[in-house]
Amino acid sequence: MVLGKSLILALAISSNALANDIFQPKFFEYSSNNVVSRMLEFGFGWGKKLNESEKSAYYQSIVHAVEVAENGQRVNWYKGNASGYSVPVMTWPTGSGYCRRIHLSVTAFNKNRSMAATACHNNVTSNWTWYTDK
Repeated sequence: MVLGKSLILALAISSNALANDIFQPKFFEYSSNNVVSRMLEFGFGWGKKLNESEKSAYYQSIVHAVEVAENGQRVNWYKGNASGYSVPVMTWPTGSGYCRRIHLSVTAFNKNRSMAATACHNNVTSNWTWYTDK
């Protein structure tokens, strides 16, 4: 039983998704094994979700942090009663492109949610792949 749970956990940790999945952000209360869904589903309590304009501001901060911001440059966002930031903390080369470690934070409904993710860009395919350690 423990081995089975460890295997499931290992598979969840190593999952990845293309960044274009991010265009359909979800902020549900359940957990998902999909990395991008976990980035976008911060829950704030029963029935409490970010509205469309808040989700859009959050998403835009992620895109700006991954594609434009310098390491350590915080990309803040504020919309309605929600706010947060995305900040790239390190960048390193890979054989086919580069990766960026991003810290994400969202505050809404008097609660703060945060996580870290790694986005890797493939220069050949021009795709981003996302990974988390949660």
